[in-house]
Amino acid sequence: MAMTSDYLRAAGEVIQAAPSLREAAAIWRDRDPRMRVLVVDSLDMRDEIPTLHLGPRRVYLATSSGLCLSITQQTDLATALILTED
Repeated sequence: MAMTSDYLRAAGEVIQAAPSLREAAAIWRDRDPRMRVLVVDSLDMRDEIPTLHLGPRRVYLATSSGLCLSITQQTDLATALILTED
């Protein structure tokens, strides 16, 4: 599944509006069960470039060819959203 700009915009709106980051992840998992959504500590992502800045929240795109995730800026390769909050 290739991620479109509309998909990313909709995900960003949900993530920004949700009361908590964990709730945002749960809402998005319900909307799109095929997309992996992970919540991690912001320190774990400190050397990576986020795709979206949503106030204190950040969204990173990741791709996987197995067990390991790799951060990507290419929406057509993204298979996961990684969420952090400052």
